[in-house]
Amino acid sequence: MSISDLLILSQRLRKEADKVLVGLEDPFELLVVALLTGGHVLLEGVPGTAKTLMAKTVAHLVQADFSRVQFTPDLMPSDILGTSVFDMTTGQFNLKKGPIFTQILLADEINRAPAKTQSALLETMEERQVTLDGERHLLAPPFMVIATQNPIEYEGTYPLPEAQLDRFLFKILVPYASTDTEVEILRRYHNGFDARNISNSGLQPILTSTAIAKVQALIQQVIVEEGILTYIAQVAAASRQSPDLTLGASTRAATHTLLASKTFAALQGRDFVTPDDVKFVTPPIYRHRILLRPEAEIEGLDADAVIQRLLGQVEVPR
Repeated sequence: MSISDLLILSQRLRKEADKVLVGLEDPFELLVVALLTGGHVLLEGVPGTAKTLMAKTVAHLVQADFSRVQFTPDLMPSDILGTSVFDMTTGQFNLKKGPIFTQILLADEINRAPAKTQSALLETMEERQVTLDGERHLLAPPFMVIATQNPIEYEGTYPLPEAQLDRFLFKILVPYASTDTEVEILRRYHNGFDARNISNSGLQPILTSTAIAKVQALIQQVIVEEGILTYIAQVAAASRQSPDLTLGASTRAATHTLLASKTFAALQGRDFVTPDDVKFVTPPIYRHRILLRPEAEIEGLDADAVIQRLLGQVEVPR
């Protein structure tokens, strides 16, 4: 397999996903980029916009183990990580693994759990391991957390701390479907589509864990010229100096931009990164990391508008 083959791979993944997903081409593409980059994703959208279906589809396409956890105010860290259980027959403690021991974890409505439970994910997201009773347990690659949250309902929620938000590679917005898209969705359900059993839709796996590791090795070979590195750093610096923001992008945001740009370029069949690759991945990388000033919000600006303003201020390398 070569980098030029990754364009065909990307097209195959998109074609298979189209059997299940309608009108979600951009969010799905970003999910694939995140998976191959080795990052985690925060999906934001109102209930019923196919966030869970997207996560299940990605897991099916790459033959990954999949677990779903519904986050609630009474959820404890042990409910996610697992706990040691005493075995009366052997007189020993045995680990009863929690749902975190998977490859793709769907953390549904992550902002409904208290901070202590949210923080239980920090080590696993960053280190790909779980520490229980002083013993480390490595998680099988590829490990990816896909968290969801509702942007409308805040009653009974616990906002994610900045440290945890910064560990998400992308924040992907999942909008309402257009009328034409909704008609096609209704048509599929009328013809027997069942979101609870997507394998009946003819969805065929495309990748395996071993194949993903090979793809990631190819992505490492993508060339990034000095001008692109400077461009990424200048955009991050501009966010920290912006009069519209109280908090700019972190250094982790800049490194995530680099890595995601390489992945996106490779999936286009190219072995080099262009400024357009950087522009494509910057909004989902920055939108959950920056904080707007009240004056900017009064002007009617949102995070994406400020990001586009930042991209427009920085000179694009030739």
